[in-house]
Amino acid sequence: MTVYGRKPVLEALGDPALEVDKVVLAEGADRDAVRTFTEAARARGLVLQRASAQRVKVLAGNGRQDQGVLADVVAPRMRPLEHFLDDLAPEAPARVLVLDGLTNPANVGMILRSATGAGLEGVLLPRRGVPSIDPLVIKASAGVAFHAPVLRARTAADGLAALAEAGFVLYGLDSGGDTSLFDAELPDRVALVVGGETDGLTDEVRAELHGPVTIPLAEGVESLNAAVAASVACFELARRRG
Repeated sequence: MTVYGRKPVLEALGDPALEVDKVVLAEGADRDAVRTFTEAARARGLVLQRASAQRVKVLAGNGRQDQGVLADVVAPRMRPLEHFLDDLAPEAPARVLVLDGLTNPANVGMILRSATGAGLEGVLLPRRGVPSIDPLVIKASAGVAFHAPVLRARTAADGLAALAEAGFVLYGLDSGGDTSLFDAELPDRVALVVGGETDGLTDEVRAELHGPVTIPLAEGVESLNAAVAASVACFELARRRG
């Protein structure tokens, strides 16, 4: 995982549970930044690398937020979905949350925090259609994003197809559904999908689902924030597991 921005990089360097591969600071950085990152890198047994500001922007992939510094971090629980499925024992239960079309990095970060706190085995974060793990996601997750069980697939629909083939039953959180999440029969292998903040579940994802489930709300409240709905779902899965 490439982490960029001064605070996220310092958080990564200050976390002894993380393996940091390298730290790169842009040439022309102020003296305080050079001293701060030199000392932080040295404390981890690393030599601070220097590169042009343009090179840092290219490596970070986000020229507006890199703040002239990045680090390559080994995220111990991030892996391709196919590796997760290959390692899953044939009869092993598993709970996976799937993100579909979310656009707000803060929501993604909060969802990663909730899913990790609830002990879910995976959070499918597709490479297309959902924000990457950037400083805003890391901040909203309170640093948990580094340790979250993130699963990667090209799209949410691709990931759901692979999960279904591995025996997962697929449900989408939908405010218009007829079956309550709290009453639904959730099997040992289940994936719950959280749709985008504005449009909800995409058509491609709906086509992969076995059905919708809803979080019942009191009269006058149409829907919940995506991160809040995901948190409710995560801890309902945790409650079912006991």
